[in-house]
Amino acid sequence: MNDLSLEKELSIEKEMQLNVEKQKLEEVISLINKEILNYVEKRKDVSNYIQDYRKKVLEEYRDDEDKVIEYFDHERFVKEEAFKTIDRRLKELTILLSAPYFGRVDFKEENFEGVDTIYVGRFGMTPEGEYEPVVVDWRAPISSLFYTSRLGENSYMAPAGRIDVNILLKRQFIIKKGKLLGMFDSALDVKDDILQMVLSGNTTSKLRDIIMTIQEEQDNLIRQPKDKTIVVDGVAGSGKTTIALHRVAYLLYNYRDTLQDKVLILGPNSIFMEYIGTVLPSLGEVGVRQTTFRDFAIDILGISNVMNFKDYMEKVLKNDKEFISEIIHKSSMDYVKELDDFITKLDDEYFKVQSVKFYDKVVADKEEIEKLFKDYYKNMPLFRRSKKIKRIIYLKLRDVRDEKVRKIQKEYNEKISKLSKSELEIHETSLNLMRKIQIREVISEVMRAKKELTWINNADCLELYNEFNGYKKLTQDDLAPVLYLKIRLEGLRIKEETKHVVIDEAQDYSAVQFLVIKELTRCSSMTIVGDSNQRLLPLKGITPMLGIEEILPALTVEYFKLDKSYRSTKEIMEYANKFLKDNRIVPLVRNGEAVIEETISSEEELIDKIYDALHKLQQKEYENIAVLCRDLEETDRIGKVLKEREHVKVIDREDIIYTGGIVVIPSYFAKGLEFDAVILVQDTKREGESKLNYVMATRALHELRVFKL
Repeated sequence: MNDLSLEKELSIEKEMQLNVEKQKLEEVISLINKEILNYVEKRKDVSNYIQDYRKKVLEEYRDDEDKVIEYFDHERFVKEEAFKTIDRRLKELTILLSAPYFGRVDFKEENFEGVDTIYVGRFGMTPEGEYEPVVVDWRAPISSLFYTSRLGENSYMAPAGRIDVNILLKRQFIIKKGKLLGMFDSALDVKDDILQMVLSGNTTSKLRDIIMTIQEEQDNLIRQPKDKTIVVDGVAGSGKTTIALHRVAYLLYNYRDTLQDKVLILGPNSIFMEYIGTVLPSLGEVGVRQTTFRDFAIDILGISNVMNFKDYMEKVLKNDKEFISEIIHKSSMDYVKELDDFITKLDDEYFKVQSVKFYDKVVADKEEIEKLFKDYYKNMPLFRRSKKIKRIIYLKLRDVRDEKVRKIQKEYNEKISKLSKSELEIHETSLNLMRKIQIREVISEVMRAKKELTWINNADCLELYNEFNGYKKLTQDDLAPVLYLKIRLEGLRIKEETKHVVIDEAQDYSAVQFLVIKELTRCSSMTIVGDSNQRLLPLKGITPMLGIEEILPALTVEYFKLDKSYRSTKEIMEYANKFLKDNRIVPLVRNGEAVIEETISSEEELIDKIYDALHKLQQKEYENIAVLCRDLEETDRIGKVLKEREHVKVIDREDIIYTGGIVVIPSYFAKGLEFDAVILVQDTKREGESKLNYVMATRALHELRVFKL
């Protein structure tokens, strides 16, 4: 058979396959529509039941407000929970209607005849009364077959254990508004064509989910067991944040009973948190707490006089040597040891124990109290210990008080009983008055004894830390140490139960921050992601993120490296590689425009060049363009002039929401964000700031222009 005949035959075969898939899509959409109608009816029934019930109860107890408030019973609670579940399912089915699935896998199970086929989608769908899913959720164990990079022998981890299979076909679909627009088969990597298409498109003002384009090494991380901590050191653009968020969605899908509303995500700043805010909802997950470590700590401590992130980073960029020296020191395990030594000293010296007397009688002697401190309750945090011992002393004082009062009462009763009726009339009032005076004296003595117990009162942990810290202005580096003191001295725990913690941009975390998060949440299940090359804060030794097993030896930790970048073009990543010593970024082969680098002689010329570059980039229909500056001073200066000639948004505060378009932004606020094109303003006198330049260069997806001033 010649090449032309073969090509024609393949073309006919592909057309036949396309028609089969179109028919399959119509059938699935029809089934989804039936399910939607079914759930609409269910929701209507449950809604009517709840409304009727409430109406009945309100009528029955119209005149009794307390009863109206109290009307709770199990049946109604079950119905309301059912309503929430039905409502959630309806939302998922409505989303599936537009694009029911994006992938198909044909495979044979070992020791079984026949070929199985699964269609993988954003959510699963099994028609009511049936057992076989029409669409399998991308988070289901079997869906991992779609994300493997090869056909042939493979396996997946089912609840019952490892299942060996032979993958015969992997197919990816492009479906929009219920129409099949294209499909791709691949013997190597089914996602290559789609990935190229997705990456070549424009970015948005919000991070997107990547369920259609998850790569095998990313899928491996997403599906790691929940009972261990994974630490991912990934280069810029390797998908660290999206992996972390998809891992949360995967864990919630498979362990919803234990993890629902018990996941905490910690990000670097408010701009970043806003940027990633739509990923989990797009995957059908709500109720996940997302905040910054700074806000998390301040909320617990209830303090406000902390240097803001902007001023903090400006001091770093201005190379404030004393300030930088403090950052380096407070990031280390040496600082944790200093805090531990301080706590040990407090344990030994803080409470100057004294004997407690009631009148002349010793109620609790010094040796007894010291024994309570040093032996009986030694495993209790110091300030919880002191509260416990104080309660014991109070109980002892109460006992001797009651004994004394009983004695006074007994003496009074004996005197009264010996008096005749006439004597009673004369002396009862004076005897009763004397009894009351004696009891008051006893109570006064108790109050005096308690007043002298000032030596057992607890100090304020913040005050103790300020003394330890030399009363310097508090920065973000002081939040974790204050919390550490409160944990070790007061036994602090957060109220919200937490079963899994995600830490993003973890390369900037100190050893004490990791310790505090572990102690406050008591989590052994964490997802820690960062890029050691993107640590803008000064550091001595290895990034704490890469030494988690030494900081938290109780955790089961596994480290992963991601060297492949999916964000930027080959040209941009090769330019960014210049700023790294080991050149370890492997760019995905996606070619683009060459990086334009120009040296500018004056600020006026710089503004003209930026304005001209913005105009050219807009003509290419790039939606999100960033003018990246080193620091705030440069951002405000350039932003002010550009605003006179172009519609730009200057992001110079953390509380400004990034909504896309053209932005002028300092380096530290751009971390974690990505833009279609970046204009990088580089100070020629600071070309040695390799990590900063690496961070700024890797924000660009398609084009990077560098103007050196």
